[in-house]
Amino acid sequence: MPTIRQDDFVQSVADALQHISYYHPKDYLDALAAAYEREQSRAARDAMAQILVNSRLCAEGHRPMCQDTGIVTAFLTIGMEVRWDTQFSITDMVNEGVRQAYNHPDNTLRASILTDPAGARRNTGDNTPAVIHMTLVPGDTVEVILAAKGGGSEAKSKFAMLNPSDSISDWVVDTVPTMGAGWCPPGMLGIGIGGTAEKAMLMAKQALMEPIDIHELQARGPANTLEELRLELFDKINALGIGAQGLGGLTTVLDVKILDYPTHAANKPVAMIPNCAATRHVHFTLDGSGPAELPHPKLEDWPAVTWEAGASSRRVDLNTVTREEVATWKPGETLLLNGRLLTGRDAAHKRLVDMIQRGETLPVDFTNRFIYYVGPVDPVRDEAVGPAGPTTATRMDKFTRTLLEHTGLVGMIGKAERGAAAIEAIRDHRAVYLMAVGGAAYLVSKAIRKSRVLAFDDLGMEAIYEFTVEDMPVTVAVDSQGESVHHTGPAEWRVKIGKIPVLKG
Repeated sequence: MPTIRQDDFVQSVADALQHISYYHPKDYLDALAAAYEREQSRAARDAMAQILVNSRLCAEGHRPMCQDTGIVTAFLTIGMEVRWDTQFSITDMVNEGVRQAYNHPDNTLRASILTDPAGARRNTGDNTPAVIHMTLVPGDTVEVILAAKGGGSEAKSKFAMLNPSDSISDWVVDTVPTMGAGWCPPGMLGIGIGGTAEKAMLMAKQALMEPIDIHELQARGPANTLEELRLELFDKINALGIGAQGLGGLTTVLDVKILDYPTHAANKPVAMIPNCAATRHVHFTLDGSGPAELPHPKLEDWPAVTWEAGASSRRVDLNTVTREEVATWKPGETLLLNGRLLTGRDAAHKRLVDMIQRGETLPVDFTNRFIYYVGPVDPVRDEAVGPAGPTTATRMDKFTRTLLEHTGLVGMIGKAERGAAAIEAIRDHRAVYLMAVGGAAYLVSKAIRKSRVLAFDDLGMEAIYEFTVEDMPVTVAVDSQGESVHHTGPAEWRVKIGKIPVLKG
């Protein structure tokens, strides 16, 4: 009868979380590389190239592929014959592994977990606690699946209690466009069908732990109803033309995974959860022989893809930029930013707006400045800053008009699309919104030469920093006239793909 030791369990969890912070699963790399080769949209192809180059840099440098290093979810399948040599509970062992992984001195991971979520929202400082699901089965081993799920993709989770006669396919195809691009496509969609509301959501998350194999299913053909539905949804979702980062293109999803469970005759619960470009999950088994040994990928597993700004890219001096210059930038144009750049996200924006409403002097002068929506990873060794990719811009939409009206801010940088209210404010104030690629955080950080905190130091990664950047690549996503590439790009590619009618509205 095997005995699982506390130290082996904790070390396995910690090692696995470090492993998935910088190594993409090979199935994802292969699928993304194939999509990159097929892609005909210049903007989408450029975004996928940045993600692939970022992935290789992270594998070589052992640094996070995304600044959002996720909330840890653990699925444990425990054999009932297993014995334990531990002073901790299983939950405590998982959380100790998380604590050690996220505080690793050579690869510090960002702590994003907040306690008192409906109140003070205080950071726990070590990314604990994890979300843990345990199942007891016959056997004498412990099967562990760990995932680190980014908040941007988790925020796009959807659920519906359909009528028994309703079409699941129609609901999914209608719902995916409402998710925008904040989940950093191309990625996977996990779908759970049946059971109860909470069972459907759990199955959707579990489905994302499975390997990408849609190409194998396409080759052999479907063997059951769920496989038929996977193929149907894969084709229909990609025909939406959303594309990489929502810029328009051939590939929005790399796979659609589905799990189901018997349900009540009156119900048809359906849940959908996307997995982003920073796909992070790993599976290992503990049998009492020691810590898990995780296979290390070879650098040859990464495709020979390079990225560099095109000859038509425009260099911008952030220290001298004017509104007149900003007005000449065109939607879809690539810019290389140089100079001093401010940062700030949800908590900082709320504080700034509260200060404006109280008539207080702001701690930073935003006149003719740009603000980057980012919560960076802490630096290690000689880094100016750790991985520092963009966060979802729509969360700042409700603050945008106030900041543009009262601060002299000229532009913003973030991930994915802006909502209607933010676009109107951008147009009204002749400002601009620039998009950096989600899923290329380490690549972006290479352009950051200096970093210092200017205000709200108590907010940690949500403080206002000043970055000094050199040739930081961004795309003009909303120009000073209010034209958005996240509207025009997918609309253009839906027509080009031509498999479904152009969506209205």
